[in-house]
Amino acid sequence: MKLFVLLFITILLLQGFAEALSLGNAPDSLTSIDEGGDKLALHKKHHPRKINCSYACSRRCRKASRKKVCSRACKTCCMRCNCVPPGTYGNKSACPCYASLKTHGHKPKCP
Repeated sequence: MKLFVLLFITILLLQGFAEALSLGNAPDSLTSIDEGGDKLALHKKHHPRKINCSYACSRRCRKASRKKVCSRACKTCCMRCNCVPPGTYGNKSACPCYASLKTHGHKPKCP
């Protein structure tokens, strides 16, 4: 019986050491190295960074003559596209999704 317990403990210790060694060699458990030596991410999804739409739209609409209308349209576009072009006017090429949204009358939706 003592021999069985000693054998069981030895196996557990060896298994623990083997796991510790394998974790020490891998820099990240979610990455692996391909043939070229580059790291490939496994099981990681890219989530676009959320921006503060209220702040970005207040900055965008600060010179508009109808600030509330501009801000409401801008916030709708920001929530859909997760970006707002820099500046108070133009620069829509910086955010193609923002520039492509149209109203029912086929006019640009976003200020």
